[in-house]
Amino acid sequence: MPRLPHGRWRWVLLGALVAVLAGAGIVAFVALRSERDISNDDVEFVETAPPTATQTVPTEPPARHPSDDDFVWPLYGYDKARTHLLALNRELRPPFRPAWAERGRVLLEFTPVLCRRSLYLLKNNGALYKISRLTGRVEWRRKLGSLAASSPACGGGSVYAVLLQRGKGTKGGRVVALTMKTGRTRWSRKLPSRAESSPLLDRGRLIFGSEDGTVYNLNAHNGRIRWTFKAKKAVKGAVAFADGKLYFGDYSGRLYAIRRRDGRKVWVTGTKGAGFGLAAGQFYSTPSVAYGRVYIGNTDGNVYSFASRDGKLAWRTRTSDYVYASPAVGQVAGGPPTVWIGSYDGTFYALNAKTGAKRWTRKVGSKISGSASVIGDLVFFSDLGKKSTWALGANTGKTLWKTRRGAFNPVISDGRRIYFNGYSSLFGLDPSNTRYRRR
Repeated sequence: MPRLPHGRWRWVLLGALVAVLAGAGIVAFVALRSERDISNDDVEFVETAPPTATQTVPTEPPARHPSDDDFVWPLYGYDKARTHLLALNRELRPPFRPAWAERGRVLLEFTPVLCRRSLYLLKNNGALYKISRLTGRVEWRRKLGSLAASSPACGGGSVYAVLLQRGKGTKGGRVVALTMKTGRTRWSRKLPSRAESSPLLDRGRLIFGSEDGTVYNLNAHNGRIRWTFKAKKAVKGAVAFADGKLYFGDYSGRLYAIRRRDGRKVWVTGTKGAGFGLAAGQFYSTPSVAYGRVYIGNTDGNVYSFASRDGKLAWRTRTSDYVYASPAVGQVAGGPPTVWIGSYDGTFYALNAKTGAKRWTRKVGSKISGSASVIGDLVFFSDLGKKSTWALGANTGKTLWKTRRGAFNPVISDGRRIYFNGYSSLFGLDPSNTRYRRR
């Protein structure tokens, strides 16, 4: 290599130094930008009235049988939009008295669903249980696979379960439909990959995602495929539905909206909140849809809100660790539209649904992985690290109840009783101001 004159070396070194400083400045700028919260005021927010509680939950048990009130909590997240919010026309208050317990040793990661007199609980070992909501008695049990991590769905006389692993030594999953009454298998379909997406039951359709990125729409009566959609990477969370569209995230950090009718893509949007703004995190979280927005957590540590119409980013609020949890979204009397969600940083957040601003936060200590549930004016969540569960005032963040049980997704309710997941046991809890009549 020819030698440069002494003066030329000086200019080369100076240029190199300038380039290094410029590069460092760009990295610092990107890093700072990736860390800050974002709120875009021009994204539509559709104000809606709070849900009408008196049309949802009866005030008294029916005369003919305590569980014959026609109440259903048929899906993970309660409704098809996966809001995880049950409005009540009266308060349910601790202390909670145990009415019954179905004790076990197998992890309960996801809550049961409820259709009329019975709860349907899918344990992590792939066993599906039918349990009396009145007494806690197991009415039937069916071993469907070797591994599961989802809630079932119930409706139309059938209960549907999605399995991560259909048998030991196999890599594929399974989806099964059984009769509610006896647990007889109506149909079963093997899946080429694992699946842990809690199914959506809608007008004779069964919709869920899988780890190979396939979203399935099956005929709920016979299991035949109506259509499939291929995402970029694994779809682990459940699919939410609102206004003719299905919403879900994948492990590439993309959020999708597709038409329910035929599975055609409406929009797809990405994220760049990881790796100093140079990479996307992963969506394990199930989206919630409300107020013309889609709300979802990401492993990049952010909670996101996108316009449901076109996928435009409305806001991004940062936590300091992974957000595996799914949000609960809605409005409790006396408060604004809110997003309730936990983070692996051990903090539980109540965020303004329109702007993403923090209404209040509660630091409880360890790893919040499962979704919250809002029951009346209480918000329930569990801490995986501490294996404990809290009920806070949904508007205040004040602790109203705590127990050293629980791990992931904590509770559902019929408005009179709380059905609570401990780490491996399911409990029926009667609040202090209500009681089932026994016969």
